[in-house]
Amino acid sequence: MTRKFLIVSSLIVCSACISDSPLEEESLIDVQLAVGGQGLLVYLPTTLALQLGHYRAEGLDVTIQDFSGGAKALQALVGGSADVVSGYYDHTIQMAAEGRPLKAFVMMLRYPGLVAAVSPSTKKHITSIRDLDGTIVGVTAPGSSTHFFVNHLLATHGLAPDTISVTGIGGTATAVAAMERGVIDVGILLEPAVTELKIRNPDLKIIADTRTSLGVLQVFGSEIYPAAVMYSSENWIDENHDTVGRLVRATTRTLEWIQTHSAKEIMAAMPTLMLGDNPDRYLIALEHTIPMYSPDGRMSAEGARSVKQVLSLSLPKVKDTNVTLENTYTNEFVDDQNR
Repeated sequence: MTRKFLIVSSLIVCSACISDSPLEEESLIDVQLAVGGQGLLVYLPTTLALQLGHYRAEGLDVTIQDFSGGAKALQALVGGSADVVSGYYDHTIQMAAEGRPLKAFVMMLRYPGLVAAVSPSTKKHITSIRDLDGTIVGVTAPGSSTHFFVNHLLATHGLAPDTISVTGIGGTATAVAAMERGVIDVGILLEPAVTELKIRNPDLKIIADTRTSLGVLQVFGSEIYPAAVMYSSENWIDENHDTVGRLVRATTRTLEWIQTHSAKEIMAAMPTLMLGDNPDRYLIALEHTIPMYSPDGRMSAEGARSVKQVLSLSLPKVKDTNVTLENTYTNEFVDDQNR
């Protein structure tokens, strides 16, 4: 039995046990939700909503499909095996530039949480982004937001994308292993992998860090940079307006719950199998991540502009296409809750 199957099974059982809704199974609305790395803390609200029974309380039967990165989750949506993606907002702009409209309808993360760290086993002397020329860089999956991030770092330091080699390393245990074995020179990481590596390698060199507003400002030139969202195709949203509203209510309720509970309480609500081999380290990583979560689920026009500006540096289609940002996200469903 695989680890992923155990996690999914655990989530289903726990959700059924603690749901505060007496709804019968046949009355629930089925939603296939693809996640670009379920074990990553940037997507914690997606799983936590399931654990707390918030989806079921809204009459939803949510099945989480776990993928190695956002690009894979996006492929599931485009291919029709997923209804909704829990992924990074930048994919909606990327796809709009390609003429395939997607729309984000609730924001979960206001800072990207992306970290560029030097492998403790690399033989190369790397102290800054300018030293990446000729290196192997690990991302969660090619074409994912971690890949967009490293392309942005290269562009802002005068380096072309083809000056590095990019390889997929996943986001959790596989990313840590790739870093420690020297398979890559630099990794684009997220929590809890960052904390795990830092504790095991106290001298870990970090050359870019967007886990705080200051770090986001230093890297992107803006303190606001929307990251993890839920998005889907415009057609699916239009045809499932009520279902989207239910998803948004479940998500914002979860975001509010995070704001009023400690890291220990949040961790206690998560499946044991997702905590890894050292829960104490997971707790530290979670404490680093909590300030990154959105308190209300709303997107801002300023944040959307920041993301487009960043993508324009590394994606020619985004730069050369007149993307209407107002079509890539909506606050309609979040605002409906306050009326």
